[in-house]
Amino acid sequence: MSRRLTLRPLSTLRIAVLTGVAAGALLVPATAAFATDPTPTPSATAATQADKEALAKKKAEDARTLKEAEARKAMEAQKLGGKNYPRGGVAAGEAPAQDDNNTGTLIGSATGALLLAGAGTYVLRRRTTARREG
Repeated sequence: MSRRLTLRPLSTLRIAVLTGVAAGALLVPATAAFATDPTPTPSATAATQADKEALAKKKAEDARTLKEAEARKAMEAQKLGGKNYPRGGVAAGEAPAQDDNNTGTLIGSATGALLLAGAGTYVLRRRTTARREG
């Protein structure tokens, strides 16, 4: 009697479905790694002398404007005696915390691991049963 493994079409279909589901569960969380903004950023090009001068002027103007704004804030703070300072947190200009947890990735990975373990258990049980009967 031959001990060759013979697969019935139905069991082959089950294995194919389980493999597809396990592969999908493992690949879906990987889609989070792709960029959410598909528009490409322009690459840097060689700047001409006029562009460099315009950029230097703009930086100087921005720095002067920033200094003036800081001086105005300092003058207002002196007038008020420092009583209206923000307490901290969002009032001080800090950005609110964003929810950047990776719950979806963790759930997908755990699901994939469970499916893979279940498929492995199914295969081992089939082999054990086949050895006992065969």
